[in-house]
Amino acid sequence: MRPFKYTGAQNKDQALQAFTATSHYLGGGTNLVDLMKEDVERPDQLIDVNKLDYKKITSNENGGLTLGAMLSNSDTANHPEVRTKYPLLSMAMLSAASAQIRNMASNGGNLLQRTRCPYFFEVSMPCNKREPGSGCGALKGMNALHAIFGYSDSCIATNPSDMCVALAAIGATVEVQQPDGSSRMIEFTDFHRLPGDQPEKDTTLMQGELITAIHLPKPEFSDHYYYLKIRERSSYAFALVSVAAGLQVNSGVISKAGLAMGSVAHKPWKLSKAEEFLTGKKPTTENFEAAAALEMKDAKPFEGNKYKVEMGKNAIVRALTQAYEREV
Repeated sequence: MRPFKYTGAQNKDQALQAFTATSHYLGGGTNLVDLMKEDVERPDQLIDVNKLDYKKITSNENGGLTLGAMLSNSDTANHPEVRTKYPLLSMAMLSAASAQIRNMASNGGNLLQRTRCPYFFEVSMPCNKREPGSGCGALKGMNALHAIFGYSDSCIATNPSDMCVALAAIGATVEVQQPDGSSRMIEFTDFHRLPGDQPEKDTTLMQGELITAIHLPKPEFSDHYYYLKIRERSSYAFALVSVAAGLQVNSGVISKAGLAMGSVAHKPWKLSKAEEFLTGKKPTTENFEAAAALEMKDAKPFEGNKYKVEMGKNAIVRALTQAYEREV
């Protein structure tokens, strides 16, 4: 690991003022420190934000909850109100990593997880995300775990987060503090970027912005929900494909659907077409299959990840079925 300066911030103003172009904010460090050890990330300053007062869960004006960005994943997922009002989010978060990592990882840090693409981690290999202009080794290399939606010739990596898939399905909003002390809100579907010709940029955050909160809308999927995570082993593994599904069902008809997929794109992949298709229809297997087919027809797999297309279809159907049958 390369030498770096450590700065402990006591409040947000200190954190914002200390930030430079080569700094990183430090929360739990469960991803950042690993990347520093591998010489992938090379900050010359870490600004510890753990003492900042963003570790609470409170009610918000929209009838939902606001999650503090510095609160741990474990404390968030196991909070009584989150488990009761947003069980889809709790289920997704508890499927991630291990209990030890969830105890350390922060909510804000989870949003900033970087890809687990092996070409990104291996500094001897070409990777535009790690070193812009060096190429993408996965394009014609080992790409079994890579994107089937939204990629570019510059990058075919995927976002690894489970929490973020659920937040995309729910329709969350991210609050950030800007260097001048003002704040701005970012719709969750706009928070992460597709790679385009700048794959080194994972999010739409501007330099120095600090994530302070995640705002959840009024709970809508507390009865019918399911998070499906398909992986090579049952623990300590990232998803091959994941689906977050939430349904509102009234008088035998779907009045609203919240759907997103993970591990298929550079960002959590919102299933807007399926959501629109299902609204006003009965929660039947036939309709679930039609919604899945509608979404997956746009998939463009590589030789190594063709399996994700059929797996994705089946995963959407299974997640929707489990969500509907949960309280029936």
